[in-house]
This record gives sequence, C-alpha cells and structure tokens, in this order.
Amino acid sequence: MKLKSIALAAAMAAIGFGAQAEGLKVGMITTLSGGGAGLGIDVRDGFMLAMKQAGRDDIEVVIEDDQRKPDVAVQLADKMIQSEKVDVLTGIIWSNLAMAVVPAATAQGKFYLSPNAGPSALAGKRCHPNYFNVAWQNDNLHEAAGAYAKEAGYKNSFILAPNYPAGKDALTGYKRTYGGGLAGEVYTKLGQTDYAAEIAQIRASGADSVFFFLPGGMGIAFLKQYADSGVDLPVVGPAFSFDQGILQAVGEAAMGVINTSQWNKDIDNAANKAFVDSFQAEYGRLPSLYASQGFDTANLLISASAKADVADQDAFRAALKAAEFDSVRGDFKFGPNNHPIQNIYVREVIKEGEVYTNKIIGTALTDHADAYAAECKM
Repeated sequence: MKLKSIALAAAMAAIGFGAQAEGLKVGMITTLSGGGAGLGIDVRDGFMLAMKQAGRDDIEVVIEDDQRKPDVAVQLADKMIQSEKVDVLTGIIWSNLAMAVVPAATAQGKFYLSPNAGPSALAGKRCHPNYFNVAWQNDNLHEAAGAYAKEAGYKNSFILAPNYPAGKDALTGYKRTYGGGLAGEVYTKLGQTDYAAEIAQIRASGADSVFFFLPGGMGIAFLKQYADSGVDLPVVGPAFSFDQGILQAVGEAAMGVINTSQWNKDIDNAANKAFVDSFQAEYGRLPSLYASQGFDTANLLISASAKADVADQDAFRAALKAAEFDSVRGDFKFGPNNHPIQNIYVREVIKEGEVYTNKIIGTALTDHADAYAAECKM
C-alpha cells in the first residue's frame, strides 16, 4: 500500500514547511478518507487555523491519513518517528488507533497530544508523562448524559454503542452516573449502518429512554432509522452524534434531542467567539466539537513551545502541563493524569434559520475529572 502525505493548501504553506532545524516538528495522523473522515478533517482544520493565526514559521506540521485502520496508523507513526523525526504526534480520532500508536510513541520519547480519543487505559494504569489528552477521557461526556438522565427521572434506559474501546467506555460512563435500570445493553459493529434489529429490540424492551453513542455516519444512520420507526422514546446521547458536522445530514430527526458536550459555539468567552467567527470565515462552515478540540490542541502546543524547547523534555512537559493558553472552553486545566478537568454541558438540538445546531441549556457536570486518575502512577 502506498501511503501518501496530505498536501496542505498553498495558503497554509507558510505555516510550517521549510521550518528551521531548531524548530518543532509535528506529525498529525488523522482520518481524512472513508468512514469518519469528517471528524479528522475538522480536527485538522481547527489545528491548522490556530497555527495560521499564530504565524509560527518554526513549527512544521506533517499530515497523513490513517484511513481509520490501526495497521496504517502504526505504519505512519513509525515513519514519522523514524524518518520524519517528529517531536510531537497528534490527530488520532479513534480509540482503537490510539491504543495501537500512543504507547509505542511515548515509549520512544515522543510527546503525544490527543485532540479526541481518550481511552480509559491511557488515563489510568497505562498513563504516561508524555501523553496529554486535550479533549476528554472517553467516559466523560457519557457520564454527563447519565447525570442528565438521572435528573430527568429516567428509570429504564436502553443503551447501545459500537464494540470498540470508546464504545465500552461510553456505556461504562453512562452507567456510572445514571443509577437506574437497564432495559437493554447492546454493542453494535463499528461502522454499522443498519440498525433495524436494534430498534426492534428497543421497541420490545419496555424502555423509558434511549442512550446511544454512535459517532459520525453511524449516528446519522441510527437517528434517521429511529425517527422513521415510530418509536417515540426520548433520546439522550453525547455530542458525537449531534455535532455540527453531521446535524445537517440528520436533519429533522435530531430536533430537540438532548446531548452533552464540553464545548459549544455559544460558550461566552472572547476566545470562543473569535474562534467561531474565524473558523467560519476560513472554511465556510460552522466549527464542530472536533474542530474546537483541534484548535485547542494546537494552541496548547504553541503555548508550550513559546516557553520551552522540545529538546528539554522536562521543561517542555512542564509547559504543556501548565496549559497557559486561551481555551475556547474558558478555564482549562489538566488533572494529575494529564486529562482535562472541565465543565460538561447539556445541549439541545435547535434550528437557526435553515441550519441545525445546538444551544447550551444547562451544565451537567462542573469541574469534572475522570474516574481513572487514581490508577495513574506518574
């Protein structure tokens, strides 16, 4: 298989290519084709927007497409570390790919900044001083959904997620805070698009609510089929199936659905307002959750590189840990396992003109840390 670098647009050529030898070299491995490509494209675009705004010509960014395949991601990571001589890796969307790449990268002395995947293993017993998650630990948004469901009085949820690490973390997180009974618990195939059997199970289950984690195209397929089925149970989920990048494809089926997120375009701070406006001006679309995470990841990296040389790993690590940048989320800080401590909000899908989007209607969890930090011995 021939692996091709993703060429950056000419307008971004000045961002990093031709960087000075003493500069910082970043390897971004993300999903840019096939299923889930929209997520990787948004992470890339948010990251590169921050780089463009910073005007740092001493930071080089090499971007590759992992095609959502663990073996491809491993090959790319090996190439970036051994041939490209990158200092920092980032970009992976999917937790199974992160588990294939991150431990080997950090073991070789590289820093890894996750703009998305946050598997529980890397937050707990397999944490590493060079691994920082800038998004969330996988359970977090699902814990917020469980907290909302409990507050809403749901007693018998039917829950489903794909059978891969993030799916297992999702259902674990929901159950941790929900506290009610389960009408059913189902793991679906990763990449599945036909949910007739699962919807039939929901119909027959006696559930009073449905919680699902089906990111990207999986969520689009499920919601459309669920809406067409006539099953009229309230649906709760994390932002991943109700994010800006896919809401237009879901359409009316998503209206009014409650979902949870650590970010939304209406968070009221100057950094977020500027980000939303500049992203829309640069790319002609509203930013998604993934774009916000890519943007924050780049700004964290930029802030650390302004304080310390990556060659001095202790100083660079401390600069990352300090997280002295203006996050689009507002206050941002890392916990002891290098995962965020942050608010997680309740959002409702609404329509603004002809655009489906979300608005914040409450806060599910305040200054929330993940459940695995105590297992991390750094």
